[in-house]
Amino acid sequence: MKALITGGAGFIGSHLAEALLHQGHHVTALDNLATGSTENVQHLRAHSRYRLVVESALNSELMHRLSAEADVIYHLAAAVGVRWIIDHPLLSIQTNIRATELVLECAAAHGCRVVVASTSEVYGKNTAVPLREDADSVIGSTQITRWLYANSKATDEFLALAYHRERGVPVVIVRFFNTVGPRQTGEYGMVVPRFVEAALRGEPLVVHGDGQQSRCFTDVRDAVRAVMLLAETPAADGEVFNIGSSQETTIEQLALTVLRLTGSQAGVRYVPYETVYRQGFEDMRRRVPDCSKLRRTVGFAPDTTLEENLSRIIDYARTRLQAAKGPESRKETPATSGRVLSPSAGSRETEAEASETAHALLPDAVPALAGGKQ
Repeated sequence: MKALITGGAGFIGSHLAEALLHQGHHVTALDNLATGSTENVQHLRAHSRYRLVVESALNSELMHRLSAEADVIYHLAAAVGVRWIIDHPLLSIQTNIRATELVLECAAAHGCRVVVASTSEVYGKNTAVPLREDADSVIGSTQITRWLYANSKATDEFLALAYHRERGVPVVIVRFFNTVGPRQTGEYGMVVPRFVEAALRGEPLVVHGDGQQSRCFTDVRDAVRAVMLLAETPAADGEVFNIGSSQETTIEQLALTVLRLTGSQAGVRYVPYETVYRQGFEDMRRRVPDCSKLRRTVGFAPDTTLEENLSRIIDYARTRLQAAKGPESRKETPATSGRVLSPSAGSRETEAEASETAHALLPDAVPALAGGKQ
């Protein structure tokens, strides 16, 4: 099978690419590196069945070319992270809605299956936990930028379902609930990497609000497994599925667990939302998924415990921190439109070195995969 992953150099995308390659599939990862990173896929770049194309999923000509080669499209490209979305509202809307429409258009034209990544944010302020896929979406005022993410992803879902019903596109929608794991960055507000990095640096863990808001943190390996199973299940076509852990924990409990597992004595510092986000920011007290539909359909639902997940994340972060204390590594060079960075001769070269040996920059220069669709 040949898979195209939009957002393929991102956190979830890189883990999905890894799992698909392990199963013997061909993978093309498309990413503009706005929030993704070549570092996430550095270990994959020498693989003969993998290539990374550095470009936006909004590039229509390129999307059609890549889709024509693909059997399935995993559409993960999106504006992510509360902080990033609040700071870039217009780009967030364009990325989340325009790109999804283009992906669906390409899938309809070239006969691809599609998995569209959505989010638990579409439930908004709905308090009827655990949240089922048919639960109401309770969204706040359009004057509060925080809600544009939920609205744009809900629009993505409407588009996907419309393409399925009217154009016969085999599409599955997955709603991720706080997926975490190695390679996730805290740069855009993600709480787990932010806590882990602070603890390892001996800094207080900053909790927004009173810390009693609760979430269910899902191991990225479980999320990827669920996504791949759904992509292989015809009965999932035209359906929406929650993908999340059933283990609920407050943010305060999360902070204390991270401190215990890292051995940090730095403690917790509580700050009002208003000091971090704009006035009027709204948060949900609880966000808990009902994954019974997922389990009925594919025989699996995320089950990795939070402590097991955190231990793996901490080990990864500690290794990176120790490596960073060595010779200062070169920073990643800015992305250039249409670059193909993989396959490469070696997996340890720097981004700057890769740029010198990359293929030409125009979409026409992206080499086609050998053979047709399988």
